[in-house]
Amino acid sequence: MAILKRILMVAFGLAFAWPAFAETGDGQPAPWQMGFQRANTPIMEQIESFHTYVTIIITLIALFVLVLLVYVMVRFNEKRNPEPTRTTHNTPLEILWTVVPILILVAIAIPSFRLLFAQYDFPKADLTITATGNQWYWSYEYPDQGIKFDSIIVQDADLKPGQPRLLTVDHEVVVPVGKNVVVGLKSNDVIHDWAVPSFGVKLDAVPGRLQLTWFRAEREGMYYGQCSELCGRNHAFMPIAVHVVSEQEFNDWVAKNKAPSAELDTKNKIAAAKD
Repeated sequence: MAILKRILMVAFGLAFAWPAFAETGDGQPAPWQMGFQRANTPIMEQIESFHTYVTIIITLIALFVLVLLVYVMVRFNEKRNPEPTRTTHNTPLEILWTVVPILILVAIAIPSFRLLFAQYDFPKADLTITATGNQWYWSYEYPDQGIKFDSIIVQDADLKPGQPRLLTVDHEVVVPVGKNVVVGLKSNDVIHDWAVPSFGVKLDAVPGRLQLTWFRAEREGMYYGQCSELCGRNHAFMPIAVHVVSEQEFNDWVAKNKAPSAELDTKNKIAAAKD
């Protein structure tokens, strides 16, 4: 029993203490990362809380089953029980093992539905962006600001110091901090997926259909994501980069990019990338 207690103590320690020593990235993956990237939206914070809540429940269930298995093996083995019991039914126990799982599922379902409602209860938009998936890059449009551009991966040879490989693009999505941003997703060819882990956003871009998601970034900085749907040969090379800036910086960016010259020539850029 002393060994069993030590095993349980180690299991509890790993289950509840791992977030403390797991290094997580802020806006991008980090070496040896074990947990989520640092949350930068209210939705992602709720996702992290729900994940921790369910992990605790799962851990307790697994430990409870482990204790029962060890107890049964020790207490009811052939050596200790040469004459096995003839008991076939236990009504209170059967009621208990039916009711308790139902209560556990209800305890999981309530916060799950609350989180799902928050994800799809769109607030009033301060900014609207349309993201279109292409093979293999993203096109963005700010309809209220009159801005359009394509966002294409930067090749390894062109990366500057500090820019992450396979995540850096030539033109980032720019959004103001603390504002509700509604993103409309669509595709020109196959199914893509617009996913930014720090924002808790992951939604398919489907041809012929407009999907909507939203986020509100709470901190400035650069936040990365990738297409999360197998969309073809270069699926791994259409990253997403969102630059969260102050409202004044965003207004300056809009004023600078409203000019017709801000619209990019996609064909030339793709040809250059292939070369």
